[in-house]
Amino acid sequence: MLLRLAYLGVTNAFALLRLLPMSDRDKDVEILALRHQITILERQLGNARPRFSPGDRAFLAALLHRLPVDTLRRLRLLVRPETVLRWHRDLPARRHAARSRPKRPGRPRTIRSIRLLVLRLARETSAWGYRRIHGELLVLGIKIAASTVWHPQGRRHRSGT
Repeated sequence: MLLRLAYLGVTNAFALLRLLPMSDRDKDVEILALRHQITILERQLGNARPRFSPGDRAFLAALLHRLPVDTLRRLRLLVRPETVLRWHRDLPARRHAARSRPKRPGRPRTIRSIRLLVLRLARETSAWGYRRIHGELLVLGIKIAASTVWHPQGRRHRSGT
């Protein structure tokens, strides 16, 4: 998404440079042409809503966030002004959610030394069940789930003996 956002920023910077030598009359004609194209798109879409990529949302929200709501209401946009304001409010929340998402999904792996200790206890004290081994590990201060002791290598069934 950052690459897309950078691309949008660069292309729009060049578009802004293209506008500098234009007269006000030419800019007004272009604005009218763009508004007419939006009207055509809205007519073709009917009740269907346009789909915006996250980069498009972020760029549009950044572009329009300083405008007052009254000005936003006068603009001819494909989305309601409230939607643009919501996109702007959601930017920090999305950034935080993306950063706090775990790198690997699921439960973290059991530390190798603990897994080896569980296997050693199971081998040396074959009369003990997984509950007893779990209790002894808790006494030693090793806090792991009973199911981890039951399946120290992540397998459900033992093959062979």
